[in-house]
Amino acid sequence: MDRKITKRHLIFALLWCAMAAMVVRGQSARNVMATYHMYHPHLIGWDLPAAKGYCSTWYANMPLTWRSKYGWAAFCGPVGTHGKPSCGKCLCVTNTATGDTKTVRIVDKCGHGGINLDVNVFREIDTDGVGYKKGHLNVDYHFVDCRDHYY
Repeated sequence: MDRKITKRHLIFALLWCAMAAMVVRGQSARNVMATYHMYHPHLIGWDLPAAKGYCSTWYANMPLTWRSKYGWAAFCGPVGTHGKPSCGKCLCVTNTATGDTKTVRIVDKCGHGGINLDVNVFREIDTDGVGYKKGHLNVDYHFVDCRDHYY
């Protein structure tokens, strides 16, 4: 059976991709608890298996530029997919108290209903130091395009 890809098929595929991208970017949550985790990717050569992150099963062999482009996070937030479907995606995380913002890549999963940020990212958005003293921050997040051609 000879199958031709028609203009109609291409238009449908492009529309489907555009809608899927809009759904991913449109997912967000407010006032979510963010804790910190000692991934320290810069000290382990951005080695996902060494960090024992859940997503390393699928993303361990990504280029260093991909693994080091953003700080790392574990995701179990109230809005968005969990587990393997969230791996590799990016979040824009904003400290609700200070307005400081950072983009992170999801490399792990968690279980408390929020986000575990690498301690270095946590400190970058905890500019008033209150989150570190309390052990957590309240953040808003939304999914963003990672702006890389690997994912």
